[in-house]
Amino acid sequence: MRDRLNVSLPVAMISQIGDLAARRKVTRSAVVEAAVASLLSPDSSEKTEAALTRRLDRLTRQMQRQERDLMIALETHALFIRFWLGQMPPLPAEAQAAANALGQERFARFLDTLGRRLSQGRSFRDDIPLDIPAMRQRPADRPDDAPPKA
Repeated sequence: MRDRLNVSLPVAMISQIGDLAARRKVTRSAVVEAAVASLLSPDSSEKTEAALTRRLDRLTRQMQRQERDLMIALETHALFIRFWLGQMPPLPAEAQAAANALGQERFARFLDTLGRRLSQGRSFRDDIPLDIPAMRQRPADRPDDAPPKA
């Protein structure tokens, strides 16, 4: 059994309903009936909540990967600087020009290597296992820069 209901809608909305009905090859009444049924459906809010939860879970995992990658990059950079500063003796003034030239040459080679790796789709991140045992639990008695005890 069906009953008639007259409603007033904005002209633009009626036009959109008509366009949708034409694309789907159904009546305008069928489009409006489906929209109202969807709105009145008791599981409509549950579907929306489930979709939002899935999206939030995906975003959380992406943020966790980014946080992990950033932590690895920062730690790698800090360790490099710490070891480099510990190994490099101060240069006498007369050797600094030669050291600058060598540094520029090494930096150019570094950029070439970086460009090759990136163009091949490789990254430092790919060389690091997803589950690094040392990252799971660090003993409290070992400072960050101390080598692990064997």
